[in-house]
Amino acid sequence: MLSLLLLAQDAPGGSQSELESVLASVSEYLPVVIVFGAGMIISVVAILAGVMRSILVSRAQERTRQEVAAYVAEGSMSAAEGESLLKAGASEHQ
Repeated sequence: MLSLLLLAQDAPGGSQSELESVLASVSEYLPVVIVFGAGMIISVVAILAGVMRSILVSRAQERTRQEVAAYVAEGSMSAAEGESLLKAGASEHQ
């Protein structure tokens, strides 16, 4: 916007009314550009938040599977108990 202002001032024979018309045309579309820009930013942030949530959930599920497998391997838990725990967690997330 400032460059348009400077160009209009430096133009030979450029009058104040031409400058005002340039600024009026730029300011006419400014709210539309702001709304679409904000929408794009919100969309990108929402997509990134969804991806991050998905990554964190899958990491937590894998960590739980590893911990249950470790308990079964050391004998603190039977294989049937471990399987029932994993099935219970899977039904909650779907």
